[in-house]
Amino acid sequence: KDSIRKTIDFSTTDQSRGIKSPPAEKPCNSEVNKINLIKPGDWKLIYEVSVETAMARRKSRRSYTKDAVKLEELSFLLWATQGLRKQRAAVHNFRTVPSAGCRHALETYVAAFRVEGLPKAIYRYLPMSHQLVEFIKHEHLEDLISRAALGQSFAGKSAVTFIWTTIPARMEWRYGMASYKVIAIDAGHVCQNLYLACEAIGAGTCAIAAYDQEFADNVLGIDGDEEFTIYMAPVGKVQ
Repeated sequence: KDSIRKTIDFSTTDQSRGIKSPPAEKPCNSEVNKINLIKPGDWKLIYEVSVETAMARRKSRRSYTKDAVKLEELSFLLWATQGLRKQRAAVHNFRTVPSAGCRHALETYVAAFRVEGLPKAIYRYLPMSHQLVEFIKHEHLEDLISRAALGQSFAGKSAVTFIWTTIPARMEWRYGMASYKVIAIDAGHVCQNLYLACEAIGAGTCAIAAYDQEFADNVLGIDGDEEFTIYMAPVGKVQ
């Protein structure tokens, strides 16, 4: 049930009080190396799959081949799940997924195990510029991600594993205490797009909501309060 909205005085939200909204994208150091991704319209390896076919094929897949995912394919998946379609003013960033109030309170990290052209590492997606930032390198990254997923080994046997975090302040700015339900709903929108987009590259995924909260947050170097892990999804090529 959603009764909390009836109890909130929306005149007290930061938006109503004229406070500047949090940035639409987590800032990064200007000196970090940014990796350009393949832009929409330049993809050559994405299959023509009808919406009907993608929906009919959609299922959770936990077994993957050893094949690598190409950078072009990862570019497509990132765009499909959080890509920017158009921007209108500082607070309206229209993306490929819906979000309550256009707030988009999620950040996307990818643990790249087998992505052509990318060293094995965790990267963060920058949707505003469609780029990646190398974030964390670790010799035993596969084991680290599997452990974060409470020992679900397929999380570390994929070609790449998506990890979504939330920065609640982005949503709280507009909705206050009503934010938390819609943040969870938004995560579902994003992951469903990933399921369907995987069908266009001969890949599969499986959403993971069972993870070690503190360990996953520590892996990403986030504080667990202002930003914390909310969802995971390994992606790999399938037979």
